[in-house]
Amino acid sequence: MLSFLGILFDGLAYGTLLFLISVGLSVTLGLMGFINLAHGVFAMAGGYLLVFLMAHIGLGFFESLPLVFLVIAMASVVLERLLYRPLYRSTALDQVLLTIGVVFIAVAGANWIWGPGQQPVALPEILDGQVSLGGIGLSRYHLFLIAIGATLTLLLVFGLERTHFGARIRASVDRQRTAEAMGIDVVRVFQLTFAIGSGLAGLGGALGVTVLGLDPYFPLKFLVYFLLVVVVGGPGTVTGTLLAGLLLGVADVVGKYYVPDLGGFVIYVAMIVLLVAFPHGLLGRRAST
Repeated sequence: MLSFLGILFDGLAYGTLLFLISVGLSVTLGLMGFINLAHGVFAMAGGYLLVFLMAHIGLGFFESLPLVFLVIAMASVVLERLLYRPLYRSTALDQVLLTIGVVFIAVAGANWIWGPGQQPVALPEILDGQVSLGGIGLSRYHLFLIAIGATLTLLLVFGLERTHFGARIRASVDRQRTAEAMGIDVVRVFQLTFAIGSGLAGLGGALGVTVLGLDPYFPLKFLVYFLLVVVVGGPGTVTGTLLAGLLLGVADVVGKYYVPDLGGFVIYVAMIVLLVAFPHGLLGRRAST
């Protein structure tokens, strides 16, 4: 039982990490209606930026994390203006072709700059090792990930449901022309929404270096995982994305531990079961268009 509880905890931490990266994709897909298959590129960029800040600038782990969020968010504003905005009202096929092209370019660029190897990150001493709780050895870093996930969930839910900016986002998505007539700068709202989602992806990628690994093929290796979390949770829902990330993360870790020969398929079985039971997402909400 203690062994199972430890595995369950690792699955929750892994699921939290999937949520941290995928929630930005859920926001851009569900609220903005844009199919951004290059979302993992921002996560990869966040990981490489963390490595650069720590190894070459000399910043600490905690000091680097907010910088990663800000830099990736600001960089995404440039890409949104040059590449994404002209295709907001285009077809889904155009959006898929553009963003998958961005993925291939990013993979080639990362391979050229950083090489094909994994990039290590040294965790601070306070996050290294384990703590014992009820006879179960729990990773301090996994506890940190879960705490970050819970904090961001509360902030995002509050931001979308209880602030003027959240109301502007919902108005811009549901009634764009009406929102523009009321004086809402829809273009700026979408730009900020995209930046926040991309910044969260960069932060998740930085936090995931020691768990998921970091190499130039990161956006391709984990693209399916991020899409699974968004589809199962329901695009545009923060809490649904969190629940989906946790459920799929636990299923993946438990499957790989108990049935290692078939462990890689367990997450897909879980996805099928959840989609059959909840075809419009765990919270029963359709994606906004």
